[in-house]
Amino acid sequence: MSQPAYSVIGTRPIRHDGADKVTGRALYGADFQMAGLLHGFVLRSPHAHARIKSIDTSRAEAYPGVKAVVTAADLPESSDRMVDIGEGETPLSYVRGNVLARGKALYRGHAVAAVAAASLHVAEEAARLIEVEYEPLPCVLTAPEAMLPGAPLLHEDLHTHELGEKTSTASNVSEHFRHVMGDSEAGFAEAEVIVEREFSTSTVHQGYIEPQNATALWNNDGRVLVWCSTQGSFVVRDATACVLDIPVSRVKVTPMEIGGGFGGKIPVYLEPVAALLSKKTGRPVKIVMTRKDVLEGTGPTPGSFLRVKMGAKKDGRIVAAQAYLAFEAGAYPGAMVGPAGMCVFASYDIANQTIHGYDVVVNKPSTAAYRAPGAPNAAFATESVVDELAEKLGIDPIELRLMNAAKEGTRRADGPKYRRIGCVEVLEAMKNSEHYRSPLGGPNRGRGVAIGFWFNVGLPSSCTISINADGTANLVEGSTDIGGTRTSIAMQAAEVLGIPVDRVNPTVADTDSVGFTAVTGGSRVTFATGIAAYEAAQDVVRQMRERAAKLWSVDPDTVEVDRGQYKQNGHSMSFADLAARIGETGGPVVGRAAVNPKGVGGSFAGVVVDVEVDPETGKTTILRFTSVQDAGKAIHPAYVEGQMQGGSVQGIGWALNEEYWMSKDGAMMNSSLLDYRMPTSLDLPMIDTIIVEVPNPGHPFGVRGVGEANIVPPTPAIANAVSHATGVRMTRLPMNPPAVMAAIWSKG
Repeated sequence: MSQPAYSVIGTRPIRHDGADKVTGRALYGADFQMAGLLHGFVLRSPHAHARIKSIDTSRAEAYPGVKAVVTAADLPESSDRMVDIGEGETPLSYVRGNVLARGKALYRGHAVAAVAAASLHVAEEAARLIEVEYEPLPCVLTAPEAMLPGAPLLHEDLHTHELGEKTSTASNVSEHFRHVMGDSEAGFAEAEVIVEREFSTSTVHQGYIEPQNATALWNNDGRVLVWCSTQGSFVVRDATACVLDIPVSRVKVTPMEIGGGFGGKIPVYLEPVAALLSKKTGRPVKIVMTRKDVLEGTGPTPGSFLRVKMGAKKDGRIVAAQAYLAFEAGAYPGAMVGPAGMCVFASYDIANQTIHGYDVVVNKPSTAAYRAPGAPNAAFATESVVDELAEKLGIDPIELRLMNAAKEGTRRADGPKYRRIGCVEVLEAMKNSEHYRSPLGGPNRGRGVAIGFWFNVGLPSSCTISINADGTANLVEGSTDIGGTRTSIAMQAAEVLGIPVDRVNPTVADTDSVGFTAVTGGSRVTFATGIAAYEAAQDVVRQMRERAAKLWSVDPDTVEVDRGQYKQNGHSMSFADLAARIGETGGPVVGRAAVNPKGVGGSFAGVVVDVEVDPETGKTTILRFTSVQDAGKAIHPAYVEGQMQGGSVQGIGWALNEEYWMSKDGAMMNSSLLDYRMPTSLDLPMIDTIIVEVPNPGHPFGVRGVGEANIVPPTPAIANAVSHATGVRMTRLPMNPPAVMAAIWSKG
């Protein structure tokens, strides 16, 4: 299918903020300064589960240089009111409880109190003087453990929602849902080859370089001003207002530059605490987490226990699938098991499916999103079983996937039917890649493949574009720029306006300066904020046609526009020339748009990977790695490739090294970047990318979000490669050397 020729879309311009980023001029959250600034420090629980019997802050308050101390007693009384702060509705009491523990500490690292002082060192010393009397309680650290009858309860008032109905059962299981399509038992009766396996994945962190931070000023006029690094300034505004029980109009959030997030910088941790300290002191307060606090006190991705069963006919047609997904929510419900249930079999057209999902609280930090949250866990299980089916059937693993691939019209078990999608095209690109067609060679080597899906989201976005007399455009949007979206949004506006992208000046504004815009997450920004920019630019073009018509004394409907040239019967004027005359044709031209687009297109991704496993040590070396993804239309191909490579690197770390190593009493034993082992350039091969473009009919340029699907297939692809290299199936993440050696020894 041929695609339109574009002037800007599909090119690779230099990003607008690039020079400031590489020269150090860009200001991140920790860089913020203001007259009278105080520094805050948060005291955290040393216990994974403990009743807080008393807190005595008197010694800390008397310490020289200390200006204020706050605890949960300074927060408004908690309520059962449900609030939506960016990731679905949750009880306000849980949001407040995670900001400052009330009654119980539910994980080691749970914030208990905070101090503001003239210097960070004074604040830290004073925090150690706060006397907290704890009653330690038994802890539960995994979903299966927490689900056992008689397991210690984190929340005595948490009652299971069983298949949509709230029960009277107090439990650590917040929710049990089920998706059913067809009759899986009948499907298995028809199957001639069946594979069923259990899998487990460890808790891992998003691994962003910049730690969480927040500065707040409770101003004399009663407004709360916040500066922070966040994936959603409006989420921070709304969550802070909810926690403090003040109207959203009294909170203004200015997003600073952000040094990575990947979903982990959506929740609020510090902003309400800094605001309370500021209210008490009358001065701005800045809090910056240590790396230990980031790992122990913010939201990692959930660990999980999974059981997947799939059955196929001898001709390769998969006829039945079942999944059992039990995910660790951490201290509060919200384990990302819902998206896992949506994605677990989403790459395949299987008539008979049953999916059970369990959201289980455990004594670990409350989980947050991490790049396609839930989908990598689910794909690790499904793609491993599909690979084993291919082995048993004697069918090439990509061919088996092609035979069963989801297509336009395929229905997922959770309900939606696909519009135009690119699953088949991704698989064909993998199959035809030079990598897959090349010989593997050498002993102890294995090649693995896997595919994965992320549904992407739309959500509200706002944008304004004002035209300058020199023919440039100022674009104001509300989406935090993590991966170059200033430029990808500006490119879409420039394409409509018919001007070079370097003549569009994009700005990410504060919450007072632009209409509501949802989080930078869910692979939504280039899609949804891109549509807002497209519509705002169309509004500009409409007004500019009217200005040209006024100059030429003609009907605006007769003015044609082609790549920035305005024409009518022999009249012709460029965008820049017309902009120079807006003062004499009616004054400022400002285009605006507020959208909530529904035409979201999901993205499929695939991986081909070669590994070598040392049989003496269990060390796995990645020899070659190819990432394939359907971008719909790559607005800026270099950014798409960067997303694919970034997700691949994180998937490699998740597969081979990364995990929260927990003691029996719930302490994280590797809470530093020295011991929490993320891959570096020394651990990685060059990562090749293949961009597939199957246009999304729900976007004017065909865009599909690309930030997340790429992290879904790496873990199962590597697991499949390791299994082929060692001859033993890997069922646990991470596959670090001890785990690989244990698997090899178990083979005998």
